[in-house]
Amino acid sequence: MSNFIVSARKYRPARFDEVVGQQHVSNTLKNALQNDHLAHSFLFCGPRGVGKTTCARILAKTINCENITKDHEACNTCSSCTAFNQNASFNITELDAASNNSVEHIRTLIEQVRFQPQQGKYKVFIIDEVHMLSQAAFNAFLKTLEEPPSYAIFILATTEKHKIIPTILSRCQIFDFRRIQVPAIVKHLQEICKTEKIKADKDALHIIAQKADGALRDALSIFDRMVSFSGKEITYQGVIENLNVLDYDYFFKIVSGMLTENVSEVLNAFDEILRKGFDPDIFINGLAEHLRNLLVCKDEATLNLLEISDSLKKQYQEQAENASLSFLLTGLSLANDCDVNYKMARNKRLHVEMSLIKMVYINRAVDLTKKGTPAPAPAAVPTKTANFQAAPVPTIIKEPKATIPVAQPTKPLKETPKPEKKTRKLNDSSKLSVPSLHNTPSFSLDKIAADIDKATENEEVEESRLTDENLQEAWMTYVAQVQSPSARNTLKNADLRIVDNQVIATIGTKMARQMILDESGLMPYIREQLRDKRLPLVIKIDPSKSTIQQDETPKQKKPATNKEIYQNMIARNPLVDDFRKRFDLQPDKE
Repeated sequence: MSNFIVSARKYRPARFDEVVGQQHVSNTLKNALQNDHLAHSFLFCGPRGVGKTTCARILAKTINCENITKDHEACNTCSSCTAFNQNASFNITELDAASNNSVEHIRTLIEQVRFQPQQGKYKVFIIDEVHMLSQAAFNAFLKTLEEPPSYAIFILATTEKHKIIPTILSRCQIFDFRRIQVPAIVKHLQEICKTEKIKADKDALHIIAQKADGALRDALSIFDRMVSFSGKEITYQGVIENLNVLDYDYFFKIVSGMLTENVSEVLNAFDEILRKGFDPDIFINGLAEHLRNLLVCKDEATLNLLEISDSLKKQYQEQAENASLSFLLTGLSLANDCDVNYKMARNKRLHVEMSLIKMVYINRAVDLTKKGTPAPAPAAVPTKTANFQAAPVPTIIKEPKATIPVAQPTKPLKETPKPEKKTRKLNDSSKLSVPSLHNTPSFSLDKIAADIDKATENEEVEESRLTDENLQEAWMTYVAQVQSPSARNTLKNADLRIVDNQVIATIGTKMARQMILDESGLMPYIREQLRDKRLPLVIKIDPSKSTIQQDETPKQKKPATNKEIYQNMIARNPLVDDFRKRFDLQPDKE
């Protein structure tokens, strides 16, 4: 078996200048060495794989170097640097707090601090994953960390700064490490490819860098996997197949179909993605990222936000020119809603397909919104003139419930030969000429009264049905349809009569009155049968009509005494008294 060394170890930086993406940390440490302002305790915090432990080791090697260079880097040739490179330095102690987190381990460390360095100026203690120390271990470490010997330097490293107690934080110089940007990772991978004589597509290296999510160690691990898969030539197609990454071409094709409103092209592309084994939620997130990149390309000031290759950036710019801003914003909103509701959907494929179909018709919906929906025109009143256009209805027409005061006409009404005949009341405005109001820009109450008089004169007198017999017949017909027995009995017991063109219903109780009022369909039916749309109902209460004597209150019965109970027993059976006398018994007293 060959002595293969992974790239993360083989190409680990040995100088501050070789650290990738953390220039703010390396420059600060070099300036501290130059000005001789080196603190006695440091805290390196940040995400995984960004160089915290690497910088700690470089600092430990540099401060003990016997021949520091002019740019304050380790010489790598002196005995101290050689011992460090061979992992044989007695001045550097590394402790993994994940497995050495108790008070006893910290006490052992404190005992080692007492001994001066055998070679060099400083004794460096590197504690990795320091947030894993217990509360008691932190407390035991406080005094030594605050006032260590002049030759002792502590370098703490952690990925979870918030778990460290404030008393430890206040005793350290804190350095926050950043996630490494995609261009920096790509440049570092290109240098490794050049050293290892590996041919790699730049787009393939961009995919590896994006998959690493800001961690250089993860990027180097993926790079080693790609080398094992592809050999000395790393291609874009090989990377996306091995890493199970969706190709950019799918998203360009789908968005192109959306811009041309080609539903079949969009759905077929989505089906092809599913047949390749990708989950719908991964696809919808990738589509949202693609729309976001297109939105970024709309402004040259935000182009630097795209962490992709130059050739791919041009392709994004070309498609962004064809996509409107409203399309991109609406598409992002739909993609976000689809992602939020994805877990609750039972038919997940249909859920995503419905969102895609909505995105296809975004431009059409936006156009309709811009044009505006025309307001429905008011219904024209039919007239004999072909070119008639209805004028706007006056405001007073919108208030049909308002009562219009009308002057009573002075001329007498028509006399009818039969007493059963009646004339329509003057306040009935159902025959009012609506077209005349529509065509009149201004009107007065006198004009309205004149129109009512004219309409009343031309009406045919309808036969009146306001008789007690017709009222009783219509009332009982309605009562027969009532389902509630109590309401039906109440309506039957009502005393009905017609007085002054009014229906007078006399009942015995207030409860019966409320039951009649609750029958909302009663009076409309009576008015229809008696042919009077304005026939009022007057309900009167007469206690004598009630079958229940409301004034009398039931008297409470007193409980019977023992004597009364005994007398009732004797009245029912005289032998009870003989039985009492024979045995000389006495009734209980109250």
